[in-house]
Amino acid sequence: MAEKTIMLVCAAGMSTSLLVSKMQKAAEKEGVDTEIFATAASDATNKLEEKHPDILMLGPQVRYMESNFKSKLDIPVEVINMQDYGMMNGEKVLAEAFKTMGVK
Repeated sequence: MAEKTIMLVCAAGMSTSLLVSKMQKAAEKEGVDTEIFATAASDATNKLEEKHPDILMLGPQVRYMESNFKSKLDIPVEVINMQDYGMMNGEKVLAEAFKTMGVK
């Protein structure tokens, strides 16, 4: 089992899959055992129950869901920086997740 689990949510779960692979490469480089996965907003509740992530990161296009998730969850909920998301900057998004979770 991974040391940390990061869940990304976007509108359809497609655009975020590239970001996931870039984040996984960055995590390997950092030497942190991390499970990172993406899901569509419509399936987010099921994935939360199934995977029990340490942090939930929302794509900018679903930022409107932030307060709803924050009110229901006891894990950090963050909106991914729009520029980092657009540039698919896996290292920066991973660094933000680790900072929020208190890793390193």
